Amino acid sequence: MTDAAIDDGTGQTRILLTGATGFLGRAVLAEARAQRLQVIALCRAAAPEKGAQGKVISWIEADLADPACIPRLREAARGCSAVIHAAAHLGSDEAAVTAATVDGTRHLLAALEGLQLHLVLVSSIGVYDTARLSPGADVTERTPLETSATARDPYIAGKLAQEELCRAADLPLWILRPGVIFGAGRTWNAHLGPTLGPLLIRVGTKGELPLAHVSHVAKRLLQAALRRPDGVRVVNVIDPDRPDRTRFLRAHAASGWPKAVLPLPWPLWMLAAKLLAPLASRLPGLLRVPVLKARMMPLHYPDKGLVAALGSLPQDRFGALMARALQESRE
Repeated sequence: MTDAAIDDGTGQTRILLTGATGFLGRAVLAEARAQRLQVIALCRAAAPEKGAQGKVISWIEADLADPACIPRLREAARGCSAVIHAAAHLGSDEAAVTAATVDGTRHLLAALEGLQLHLVLVSSIGVYDTARLSPGADVTERTPLETSATARDPYIAGKLAQEELCRAADLPLWILRPGVIFGAGRTWNAHLGPTLGPLLIRVGTKGELPLAHVSHVAKRLLQAALRRPDGVRVVNVIDPDRPDRTRFLRAHAASGWPKAVLPLPWPLWMLAAKLLAPLASRLPGLLRVPVLKARMMPLHYPDKGLVAALGSLPQDRFGALMARALQESRE
């Protein structure tokens, strides 16, 4: 793997960023400004005021779901050394996933065909087939994947389709699979258990939560954008300090929610899901075995692959990160 030259503010290196107005995209822009990196930021709707991001950020408007965007994207990508592809539909609406995530990626790749750059894809740690694992197992870059045809929900199917499309393109490729991204305004996650009003039904206590602070993910994306990979490189992006559910809830208590916690053992909930398996198509996610195992089974998420590929980065421990995120959410 060879490193591209880091921008010194003269515009020698430029990065195209899709999904620039999303939760993660905004963090990438903030980090790019801090590093004085030239970024062309893609947004679907009206761009922010031109002076809002400073001289290192420029904006273009284009809807990735519309094939008419291809010429505009190609023009924007000329002269860029890398593309960070962070645009995707975050929900489970299959039609929206197909349009924004799958077709959007197809149109982006068509625009990049033949250009001398590399691609950094934002995928998800959720693409792993954790249903094959046993409690206490490690989730690494070598863990088997689900397939786009049989994925447990449309979001995961879309991410797998994105990866397949990008692998098939003739571009050097980073696939970064972040864990559960959190930060100011987004501190909760689906790995704790179902909620009923002010009540959380906590499913088990063991295992690590695969958390990744949004600023950490942004830094890793920019690292990858500045390093041209040899072929395809896959890296899970998770924080070095990963709490269990008990520690997470203790830190999150400063938010005032949840008001009460009802603990239920993981084996008991898993037994219920197995007994209800014949009705799985009509049940909520946490009563379907594949979803339950992906979100609640006690697992470990080592970051050895991340450190080996991109090195270590200094970062506060989880408690300090969560406290700051909650404080910023209140401001």
